[in-house]
Amino acid sequence: MRAAPDWLILFCGLHSAAFALFHLGFWRLFDWPRTLHTTTPPNRAIVQIANAQLVWVFGAIALLCFVMPGDLDNTPLGRAVLAGMAGFWWLRLVLQFVWLRLQHPLVHALSAAFLIGALLFTVAALR
Repeated sequence: MRAAPDWLILFCGLHSAAFALFHLGFWRLFDWPRTLHTTTPPNRAIVQIANAQLVWVFGAIALLCFVMPGDLDNTPLGRAVLAGMAGFWWLRLVLQFVWLRLQHPLVHALSAAFLIGALLFTVAALR
């Protein structure tokens, strides 16, 4: 039986919960749907639906980390979930540099947060 420190899975959960809350704030932070009004109705819907789905995914992962840390750490399926989230964060970090090439401190802070998620979930998956 593997034994990753409880704090590692806990931090994965905290990271996911923080991103769920962050994404819940997008409507206010980005003044949706007013600022999306200039795009097409399908694009407006897709952006908001995709964001709502991300809230669900991050919340579900956080819940798994808090409620089932042993299963995440000690089963092939759990490690696959952790590896999948590691891949999610590595891809998100790469795409940050592809599509969001802004030289702004907040963009750099987000990149750091994506890197932290990638590292947390990678270490948790590989232990």
